Amino acid sequence: MSKKKNKLPKLGFLYLDYVLRFFDHSNFKGWPDKIETVTYHWKNDKKRFIKEVKKKKIEVLIGNIPATAYDTFVEISRELPNVRFVPSLETQFPNKSKENVTLFCEKHSIADPKTKIFYDKEKGYKYLKKKATYPQIIKRSYGASNYGGYFVHKADNFEEAFELLEEKQYNPIYTQDAIDLKYSGDLRVMLIGHKPICAFWRFSGEGEWITNTSQGGSMSYENVPMNALELAVEASKAAKAEYWACDIAIDAKDDKAYILECATAFAAFPYIRDWICQYLMWDFSNGKFPKPHIPLFSWEELGKIDSSLLRTMRHIAFSKYKPSCDGTWFINDKTDSFDMEKTEESFPSDVPDSIAPKELPIKKELLKKEKKSKIDVTKINLNNASLTDIMTLHGMEEDLAIEIHEHLEDNIITDSSDLLDLESIDETMIATWNDDLEDMRYDINECDAKSLKKIKGIGAKLSKIILDAKEKLGEFTSINQLKDIEGIGKNKFSELKSRFKIGE
Repeated sequence: MSKKKNKLPKLGFLYLDYVLRFFDHSNFKGWPDKIETVTYHWKNDKKRFIKEVKKKKIEVLIGNIPATAYDTFVEISRELPNVRFVPSLETQFPNKSKENVTLFCEKHSIADPKTKIFYDKEKGYKYLKKKATYPQIIKRSYGASNYGGYFVHKADNFEEAFELLEEKQYNPIYTQDAIDLKYSGDLRVMLIGHKPICAFWRFSGEGEWITNTSQGGSMSYENVPMNALELAVEASKAAKAEYWACDIAIDAKDDKAYILECATAFAAFPYIRDWICQYLMWDFSNGKFPKPHIPLFSWEELGKIDSSLLRTMRHIAFSKYKPSCDGTWFINDKTDSFDMEKTEESFPSDVPDSIAPKELPIKKELLKKEKKSKIDVTKINLNNASLTDIMTLHGMEEDLAIEIHEHLEDNIITDSSDLLDLESIDETMIATWNDDLEDMRYDINECDAKSLKKIKGIGAKLSKIILDAKEKLGEFTSINQLKDIEGIGKNKFSELKSRFKIGE
């Protein structure tokens, strides 16, 4: 892309319906020019989308592509050869599936657990029965994978593996040798410009084996081993990634590091997204904007801050050390062996060859069956849902799930529309979740003063009116009894009848 020395490129945000927006204008603090937005509306929107990008003269299109839209955007990028996608489509190759993560690691000789992928089910079963060592970690390879471990399973023997795969009908069969995890945990490492800027241990919860905070696990920012950082940098450079995250296992037997997952799509605190965009502004402007300086292991200090406060912090900055005026020179940055740098240009040849057959045996009927089965088993009442349950909702991202989960500590949701109180959520997103949600109306005979005050539209005065009426009646036998209570008018009754039910 040839540019005049001081001319800034025209930026655009790539948004998709139902998908949480990773960046917005506030992340690009100080960018002087208008940043356009283009939203992809799924299905047959390719031509219109391309036309809009061209009309707005966008030169750099910024945004992650969901797994289900990856192939479409590969085609779109070919129609927009003069537009730089950030991250590039080649860089986003591992986002699409677990299989792609394995193919990426194999192509670039990056250490990962021994993994086998079978599109022929009988060959997969033969391997699992005769050759595999147990335990095996079996995952659903395809489709959106950010579900807090929901599609990751451990099989301790062939019988368990067979039963699981017959029930789940995962195709391909994606199975990995389990690693004896050091400290019963793995590591998440985040990088910008190939430099680690945040890293932490994720420990499994009591009685659990999945190292995910949504499964009751815990975190620690202390004592992150250098070989995990080095492996993450190696993967980031191979991916040519402007920003990147890896999940890394350390083998308890020999301390060797292995890549478990890697992608450009990951949950990040707002201040980390700010850092990414500072880096991107430095990149796009050829150095007109300063490159952010983020000391190695700064996460150890930031990690001491409560996460609920950390999620509100923005535009955190570090300056490089400068000597004092009397000439004293003190350097304590010897461990910072990684430097933030520009990424190399990506090319289609960077993408590994697929091992999938031309006629991919993932039928729409199978996906419908899987979704129906999931709904039957896991229909969710948000008020008693775990973080993992919330993560299974369509298009859900980890930071949004955490935001919802925290909101539920002080609020009772009686209808999905109550979630519109959260700035990150809109009506389109809610519409995609409704089929997965239970009737969340509150049993009026189970309520007390504390729970009533958590329901939208009910304050202390109305709470007392309802509880006094319940005490007088003994219990409500019909929601219509509310309209006979003095102090509850026609409009208020209309609102309340959609929030309460009579339990069985």
